[in-house]
Amino acid sequence: MEFTHLNSSGRARMVDVSNKEDSTRQARAMAVVKMKPETLQAIQAGAITKGDVLAVAQVAAVMGAKQTPQLIPMCHPLMLASVDVEYGFDHTAGELHIETVVRSTGKTGVEMEAITAASIAALTIYDMCKAVDRWMQISNICLLEKSGGKSGHVRRPD
Repeated sequence: MEFTHLNSSGRARMVDVSNKEDSTRQARAMAVVKMKPETLQAIQAGAITKGDVLAVAQVAAVMGAKQTPQLIPMCHPLMLASVDVEYGFDHTAGELHIETVVRSTGKTGVEMEAITAASIAALTIYDMCKAVDRWMQISNICLLEKSGGKSGHVRRPD
């Protein structure tokens, strides 16, 4: 296995993608925020005093995806075509599931943008709810699926 972000001297570099073909790229990522069931109910009911947690987290996820190259040093700046966020609620486990989908057409993938979007949404949820549930946990941040480019369509194994 070769690390592409290292030059011949073993130092960090941004990978040269100039010879790659443009292709439609998509990545899907997730994060989970575990909390007290009553906190999850308050989020879903819009009863958190700081405001509409899910709407703010949605906007934060989009902003996070767009800012990925400023946060992750070797990421290429990309023209994103779309960023979407969906939420799922597991009231029994007290979990809020976040799933992001990022699309672009270009020479490099959008995996980091999708993962960043999910992470920023989770952090925003924590920030908006920490006054009522300080011990929330953020977990399971991962890439679920990606398509486009040389490796084509791949899914995370179950």
